Amino acid sequence: MRISLILAVAVTTLLGTPAIADDRAALDKQLDNFLAATHKKQAHQRFWAEDLVYTSSSGARFGKETILQGFEGQEQQPATAAYRAEDVDIRLFGDTAVVAFRLVAEERAQPDAGDKPGDSAPTSYFNTGTFVKRDGEWRAVAWQATRIPAQED
Repeated sequence: MRISLILAVAVTTLLGTPAIADDRAALDKQLDNFLAATHKKQAHQRFWAEDLVYTSSSGARFGKETILQGFEGQEQQPATAAYRAEDVDIRLFGDTAVVAFRLVAEERAQPDAGDKPGDSAPTSYFNTGTFVKRDGEWRAVAWQATRIPAQED
């Protein structure tokens, strides 16, 4: 009886591992794709759930509709910053996932404004997102961003 139980647990663990790895890889890819396209409305439509609760680094709380309204009349706006995720930690709980990471934002030089590459220092934020898998797709339902103070030299 005890051996059967151990075998059942081992088989369940082995069979469940690929699904967990697949979900982790999907969330990681989704985050990277989103950060590469944050200047596009379509990226936000895909990333955020309809019932999103977003708390910004300034303490403002709003939902997906407010984010999308920021794109009104600006469907093809150029990217003014480059974003990347560092120290990504993805934790899965069935059809729910928590994704925590350091967001690094680097302003892009605007030559027509007299900017040169490297004129501004990157800004970093701690971000934590809660995702729910609905109809086979991961969507962020809650988000918290906290600006990390610049290090003083």
